[in-house]
Amino acid sequence: MSAPAGRRPSATAAEEHDRDWEGVRLHVVTGKGGTGKTTVAAALALALAGRGRRVLLVEVEGRQGLAQLFDVPQLPYDEQRLAVAADGGEVLGLAVEPKAALLEYLQMYYKLGRAGSLLEKVGAVDFATTIAPGVRDVLLTGKVYEAVRRRRKGRPAFDAVVLDAPPTGRIGRFLNVNTELAGLARMGPIHNQADAITSMLRSPQTVVHLVTLLEEMPVQETADAVEELSASGLPIGGIVVNLAREPVLAARRLGAAGKGRLDGEEVTEGLAAAGLAPSPAVVKGLLDEAAEHATRLALEQRERVQVEALGRPVYELTAVASGIDLGALYGLAEQLRDQGMA
Repeated sequence: MSAPAGRRPSATAAEEHDRDWEGVRLHVVTGKGGTGKTTVAAALALALAGRGRRVLLVEVEGRQGLAQLFDVPQLPYDEQRLAVAADGGEVLGLAVEPKAALLEYLQMYYKLGRAGSLLEKVGAVDFATTIAPGVRDVLLTGKVYEAVRRRRKGRPAFDAVVLDAPPTGRIGRFLNVNTELAGLARMGPIHNQADAITSMLRSPQTVVHLVTLLEEMPVQETADAVEELSASGLPIGGIVVNLAREPVLAARRLGAAGKGRLDGEEVTEGLAAAGLAPSPAVVKGLLDEAAEHATRLALEQRERVQVEALGRPVYELTAVASGIDLGALYGLAEQLRDQGMA
């Protein structure tokens, strides 16, 4: 399904509208480093599982970020349950390790069996996964492809797969590696496999979501990624604005704070009415903080205009002051569901 451009801010709108990505099987999540793409990928997986669905959340960067987020032991090369969602849904996690993926690939397509283990002993597997250009990404995308296509009892094993992908600076090359491989291997099983993966990544089954902060560099990198992905024929999904701030002042006072015109006496009277006896230094500190808050919100609004100009659906996740734990992930998932992303 092709989602409409523009923001989807209200729960009411989401309830009156089909979910934005109905029919999508693979949700690729990328973003500039430090924007919280792993957190967003986890929240999206929980949101997708919220209607009794079985969702696989995959990481490919070897950081074990999912284990840290969900507070579970280090993930092996096997699907493990991470969380239970509403309506009986569940999120399973998988950390794809290139060496294990290569041995699995050799067994699946070439039936090497014990010969694959011998290759590992002589170092051929390490060579292929760490030195040979592009092989690592071919194996990682191949494992994701297998998970999307896997069937169990005559139906897809997973209702959706969420991929915590490499950052935007590498996402184009990562997703296009099989196109290059298909060009090099012009026939045979390697060509056919690479061609099938490319077809899936460019099909309506797949979307690439981008995560950004309302800051100049992440927004610019997001815009560059949208251009690169579009040129490659890869389907672009939504843009998730992470760590969005909410105004703590009414619009009139926010404007005054930005101009340094908040009434100090009014602040003092308000604190006194609350049973506090603030010193002039405390009042000045509050006025300075209010001015900084107003300036930051104005900067974010300018960047928000740039994000919305990219013409993709925009979703916003508010900053969590207490930090990210499983409870916070459920809250972020609910925000995404309320905005129609899942």
